[in-house]
Amino acid sequence: MSYSQLLWEASDGVAVITVNRPDKLNALNQETMAELADAAARAGADESIRAVIVTGAGPKAFVAGADIGELARQDPIGGQRTSRRGQAVLDTLENLPKPVIAAINGFALGGGLELALACHLRVAAENALLGLPEVSLGIIPGYGGTQRLARLIGPGRAAEMILTARRVEAREAEQIGLVNRVVPAGGALEAARGLAGEILRHGPLAVRFALEAMRHGLEMPLAQGLAFEADRFGLIAASLDMREGMAAFLEKRRASFQGR
Repeated sequence: MSYSQLLWEASDGVAVITVNRPDKLNALNQETMAELADAAARAGADESIRAVIVTGAGPKAFVAGADIGELARQDPIGGQRTSRRGQAVLDTLENLPKPVIAAINGFALGGGLELALACHLRVAAENALLGLPEVSLGIIPGYGGTQRLARLIGPGRAAEMILTARRVEAREAEQIGLVNRVVPAGGALEAARGLAGEILRHGPLAVRFALEAMRHGLEMPLAQGLAFEADRFGLIAASLDMREGMAAFLEKRRASFQGR
């Protein structure tokens, strides 16, 4: 299908989803969120797609936030509904059984940072600026920011960012673990493609099960997380990919994985 708020491109096993509202700094309105939900589901259902990249159109912004004009008109019931819908969209993205990489090419603020936090990996251009400034508007992050940021960088640093509305530059974001890599301005998408290529060289089932083990394990006590990991380790031992990977190592050749 075609989108009015997004661009969709898929090639060589990688889907690129671009939020395409550069005149609004790619702000997330309800139509954009609905299209993101569809694009995430589409990427998940297409077996030819093994990695997903999310980015923003134009040189200035990844996503500069939610559409404030929409938020300003909400009553309490509408606000809760908007939050739950947004959370559901980002949950879909985070729960994809394939890696999702944010290519942060500029401002990633409010809902934009929440979108990046729902991705498994984050590559930021050196000119990127990241933050959750919602308290400066008299609201709080509502698309998972209060939960994911604390889990990623720790509650102390997350509390400082959220409660002061402080924005951090890309290098500091890398230092505190908010982004994985910082690259020159204009290079975020290319770097994200390179990172996806590194991942795609490896066993698809192994990548999927490793993601599942990490994602579910974070929500479990350590003993349960270890049991979940052992279950996935056992499942992968029944795969053709495991046999191919082991044989390739012993035969000193590159593995040819089939995802089975």
